[in-house]
Amino acid sequence: MNFHGTEVRQKAVTLLRNGTRNADVARKLNVPLGTVSYWKHMDRAKRGECPGRTPPPCPRCDGTLDSPAYAYLLGLYLGDGHIIKNRAMRSPSLSIACAEAHPGLMDECERAMRSVFPGNSVCKVRRKGCWEVKIYSMHLWCLFPQHGPGMKHERTIALEPWQQEIVDAHPWDFIRGLIHSDGCRITNWTTRLIGGERKRYEYPRYFFTNKSDDIRQLYTDTLDKLGIKWTHCTRNGNPYNISVARKASVALLDAHVGPKH
Repeated sequence: MNFHGTEVRQKAVTLLRNGTRNADVARKLNVPLGTVSYWKHMDRAKRGECPGRTPPPCPRCDGTLDSPAYAYLLGLYLGDGHIIKNRAMRSPSLSIACAEAHPGLMDECERAMRSVFPGNSVCKVRRKGCWEVKIYSMHLWCLFPQHGPGMKHERTIALEPWQQEIVDAHPWDFIRGLIHSDGCRITNWTTRLIGGERKRYEYPRYFFTNKSDDIRQLYTDTLDKLGIKWTHCTRNGNPYNISVARKASVALLDAHVGPKH
């Protein structure tokens, strides 16, 4: 067992008081994350803050919800998010899986979480081939009523009236969240006969892929409201892909969404 002296502990507490995240302190000082969390808890309790006894207010119920950030986070959750309740933790956690190839997406996801849950901390957990951007909150059930047992495509996914109002008010943020989770922008190509000569022709295209009929419907309904032309792109008999390839519609998505980065 490794024991950490007073000097290391004081360095950690100083960093934590200056706003450094627990995970960053743990890496910097080569101390287990759980130890850093315990030191932070004891330091705050000593100063009378007592973390956990007065939980942050619910962003929705208390009328402080950042609607654009929530619409984006809702899109991410419906695509690559999940909520779990670990027995070892008092609060449930929301995790959004982000590929290592898209650090900008991780940053946007973290900003959205901090905007929706300003009183909570956000952390990143390394997984094989990806990172999980994660937040703990007792109010996750209230903010994401679509949570339930099993895979999303195996159960009904429908927005509550208050969620639909937010999506209607901020449709582009919702679309960005969905595409950033389960979509992509690619360059397709084909050949055309021009002046008797066959030439290669390239054009950009957006795809959104999700097994849930309900989530795809939420996506296409929102596209319709925005005037975006889309088509089903069935592959191997599976209608899981939604394609946007018309020039004007792609230009709109480029202006409001853009490729992942």
